[in-house]
Amino acid sequence: MSAIAVAPTERLDAATVPSPSASPSYIRWFRDLSRDDVALVGGKGANLGEMTRAGLPVPPGFVVTVAAYERFAGANDIAAQVSARLARTDVDDTDQLRAASLALQKLVREAPTPDDVRGAILDAYGALAPLGNDGTTLVAVRSSGTVEDSAQFSFAGMFQSTLNVRGADALLRAVKECWTSAFTERLIFYRAKQHLTAPVLVAAVVQRMVNADRSGVMFTANPATNDRTRVVIEGAFGLGEVVVLGEVTPDHYEVDKQGLAVVERDVARKEFMLTRDAASGETVRVALDEVKGREPVLSNAEVRALTELALADEAHYGAPQDAEWAIEDGRIWLVQTRPITTLTEKPEGHGTGAELVHGLGASPGTASGPARVLGSPDEGGALRAGEVLVAAMTSPDWVPVMRRAAAVVTDAGGMTSHAAIVSRELGIPCVVGTRSATRALHTGQVVTVDGRLGTVVDGAPETAAAPAALPNATAAVEPRAGGIVTATRIYVNLGEPDLAERVACLDVDGVGLLRAEFMLLAALDRTHPRVLLRDGRGDELVTRMAAALERFASAFAPRPVIYRATDFRTNEFRGLAGGDAFEPHEENPMIGYRGCFRYTREPDLFALELKAIARVRSRWPNLHLMIPFVRTGSELRACKHVVDASGLTDDPRFRLWVMAEVPSVVSWLEEYVRLGVTGVSIGSNDLTQLVLGVDRDSELVAPLYDERDRAVQDAIRAIVRECRRLGITCSICGQAPSVHPEYAEFLVRAGVDSISVNPDAVDATRRNVAAAEQRLLLDAARRDAGPTFDRRSP
Repeated sequence: MSAIAVAPTERLDAATVPSPSASPSYIRWFRDLSRDDVALVGGKGANLGEMTRAGLPVPPGFVVTVAAYERFAGANDIAAQVSARLARTDVDDTDQLRAASLALQKLVREAPTPDDVRGAILDAYGALAPLGNDGTTLVAVRSSGTVEDSAQFSFAGMFQSTLNVRGADALLRAVKECWTSAFTERLIFYRAKQHLTAPVLVAAVVQRMVNADRSGVMFTANPATNDRTRVVIEGAFGLGEVVVLGEVTPDHYEVDKQGLAVVERDVARKEFMLTRDAASGETVRVALDEVKGREPVLSNAEVRALTELALADEAHYGAPQDAEWAIEDGRIWLVQTRPITTLTEKPEGHGTGAELVHGLGASPGTASGPARVLGSPDEGGALRAGEVLVAAMTSPDWVPVMRRAAAVVTDAGGMTSHAAIVSRELGIPCVVGTRSATRALHTGQVVTVDGRLGTVVDGAPETAAAPAALPNATAAVEPRAGGIVTATRIYVNLGEPDLAERVACLDVDGVGLLRAEFMLLAALDRTHPRVLLRDGRGDELVTRMAAALERFASAFAPRPVIYRATDFRTNEFRGLAGGDAFEPHEENPMIGYRGCFRYTREPDLFALELKAIARVRSRWPNLHLMIPFVRTGSELRACKHVVDASGLTDDPRFRLWVMAEVPSVVSWLEEYVRLGVTGVSIGSNDLTQLVLGVDRDSELVAPLYDERDRAVQDAIRAIVRECRRLGITCSICGQAPSVHPEYAEFLVRAGVDSISVNPDAVDATRRNVAAAEQRLLLDAARRDAGPTFDRRSP
């Protein structure tokens, strides 16, 4: 095992890279940048500079600035030719838009790069390249968009990234691809709709790629036990994806922060590693034999060096950090760092049994049942409905098994792991990252899983009810026969096509929230949608989505099915294959590039969803559309243009809904109605976090997250009142009615028209609503009777 550079002065960072002789206006090294340089080098470049200036060992690199692009564009009269072409392009005509995009991209690709810009780039690459073994080191080239002079515009996720770039010619082509990506169809379309005429300015980040022989993650507090006195390090051989995605069981080290002593060491059996092939530059999988697989990843000196780096990272940012590290040829590199958002104090009085394992709460809710420990999806036939699935990790092959589980518990994974995403879409509790669930739990053991607190405790509470079984899809069940009648409609939240027929047999009035995300995951086969578009497979995506949507629309017809368009956040999209090339890194993706705003920036992707809806509505007009996370009228206006272009609004039976998740909805609702909105669905999950200022994914502030808080209820009342004033329907589809039975009465008294809940909460919610409506009528009768009314009379 090679020695590691543990002294800060021995670490190779960007400050040791010699300065090129090129003009500093065209090239800026990371060491010379900070968060204040976004206008010159874009967001990515500025962030890398900030980390470098903090003394963290970031893989070295430089930025080809916007000044370089301006020089290139000016030398080739790009701006005038772009203006002339766009002036004669009708962006609402798909063929014209595509032709303009291809022509402008060809213009940029074929235009010569001025000698001074070319020389500046190659001089910088020459200064960086000797860090490699062959003089032509592999680099990643990523676009870094600047902020245009418009508060309504963002480049997030719209530009090009190229990995494993080797050699001068390939580098120049990759930089030019960053510039070329300013003329994609979606960007041209959006700029035309927003009447933006200023040129697009794009910088290009050029960064040395690290071919790690060992890599992993480290936490400056234990995320499983909340112990802030320890640093937790996990590692495996090869590239870090196997650790981040939970594909192998990593070695586990815990280090005391005070004395830097290793207090826990668990060397795991690593079955394989990922590494970069020296000849092709492609990532390949290499099996590890028994001897190599059981070797420790880190020596004591390396554990100490990583711990010191973790402490420096935490000290700089002033908060516990979750960092990704890599070691190449004995040197440590810090690839990424972010705050830990899952720390919390252990709640008192939770459950009746002893805590068996603790991990990250990845999907809210609680469930009790016998554990079923499975080693692979091939063993899935052993899991009975209502049991708790316990596995090392999950993948798409596990989905049929997960559908029958009452809850999911995994050894590995985080909030964006497969188990977490699918569990949220299925609406079942999930705890990930326990490290030891498959060893600590045994099949048949009754446990209670809390998907919010991240705990698995022994036994089941005496009041726990068994999960409600859904009718068998093949049984002859007459839908909704003999159900309780309520004035308030009861809808259901769904996302899994295989549940459509069975849930349609329940006593529900329709689907109030049809989540797009699970269907999209299946349609994409875990691949980023832009990869499919790049490969010319857009129609394939539409066909798959339409097939899934038709299962819901046909099963519930003529009852309404309200489809909420895709609301993946950037961290979730980035977890798909190829996602790193298209998704920005956000410190807080929960309130970032998502929902309605994203559709206006990427209308070509949104148009595929709309095409799938239109295809299904030709047979099943009960399918309607809901736009999530709408912040302002300008957003919805731009989004509505895309919806109109799809032809959906030509049908008078079509209904357009918006999610009421952002408190600004009260101020903008009248404008939304003018734009054609006919229904509002309150998303109590996001609304609660934005009203209270509480990240709903953070266990650290979990005690503050409460949909029953009076400020949240005041906001809901205000939304309902405004809907009634404007004469549109108002529903609620968040977790609150499913989790808190008393919430039904509050909503009835507030005046909502419908309540949408998870399938297992349908019957209880209808009973609660019926009782609340009866109490409301009784209260009204008592008021009408006056003071002589005898409350004790039968």
